[in-house]
Amino acid sequence: MPLSHSTHSSNSSAAADSSSSTTSRSGDGAVEVVTPEHYTSSHRQSQTLRSYPPSDEETISKLIDSEFHHMPFSDYLHRCQQRSIDVISRQDSINWILKVHAYYNFSPVTAFLSVNYLDRFLSSHSLPLENGWPFQLLSVACLSLAAKMEELEVPSLLDLQVLEPRFVFEPKTIQRMELRVMAILNWRLRSVTPFDYLHHFVSKLSAFSSLLPDSFDSLISASSHLILSTTRVIDFLQFTPSTMAAAAVFCAAGEGSQFPTDDAFFHESVNKETVRSCHQLMEKYMIDTCPSDRLKNPRVEPSPAPPSPVGVLDAAACGSCDTRSDNPGSSSQVERPAKRLRSSDLNVQQP
Repeated sequence: MPLSHSTHSSNSSAAADSSSSTTSRSGDGAVEVVTPEHYTSSHRQSQTLRSYPPSDEETISKLIDSEFHHMPFSDYLHRCQQRSIDVISRQDSINWILKVHAYYNFSPVTAFLSVNYLDRFLSSHSLPLENGWPFQLLSVACLSLAAKMEELEVPSLLDLQVLEPRFVFEPKTIQRMELRVMAILNWRLRSVTPFDYLHHFVSKLSAFSSLLPDSFDSLISASSHLILSTTRVIDFLQFTPSTMAAAAVFCAAGEGSQFPTDDAFFHESVNKETVRSCHQLMEKYMIDTCPSDRLKNPRVEPSPAPPSPVGVLDAAACGSCDTRSDNPGSSSQVERPAKRLRSSDLNVQQP
């Protein structure tokens, strides 16, 4: 039986409590489903970037020590480069995640976490090659989990499946996949990400440069968008979150900020030469997403503005693994109608 809109009220997830649901029940029992139009402008603005307070050196050290518990296995990049991982399906999954992120104005942290969950899952668990639905189901589950970790308002599991996905899944099917993902990740969902370090490195950069106070927020925002851009280039899988954060801050600061040579800028656990390599890679792939002019005049938007974050990413995406032109099922082609799948059609293993 096709899924109906009335089923939205039952979309509780195994990983979320009732306070994070986007449905509300009035006195007469009616259920209101939160849509993008319900998001206020202040909420949209606050979700552009989740603000993290400056961290002391001890806190940064603890974060760095735990980074490798929240990264894919060390051979994952090599497997992607050798195509033992289905990089085309991975790329399509990331494209869809970023589009939904833009559609709902989710925090950049939410999108980054979604890709982090997806890569960690794929680095330790193989998906069957069955018409693409396993990757789509994994994408929905990862995005749903990440949204519950970061967002104040989370769309229902049916509302989350927007922008003409190839397949649409029943909520109970997604919930089972969420449990599977959490088990594979050892329930480590509070991942360390580059966003945890942004204020630390921007504060350090301010001490070593003539960065104006009113440029601080602009630099944080530009660094945030740059970090999000890296999710579509597999070469960045080799770098730790702290390395990516430091490199993104340097890249976003633009030509007016020289790469620091003073070791005092770098944390003792952050390798300066590795940061330099990451910075060079960002300049190679992401030059169009490092608008230094935006920092000089934060009120002036770059022109022409891309229609969405995905519009910017398409130009820089995956220089090491071109998948767009080779993938007949990519989003650049005519979208096929979504196929609604019942739980009886799928074989999602329990954890």
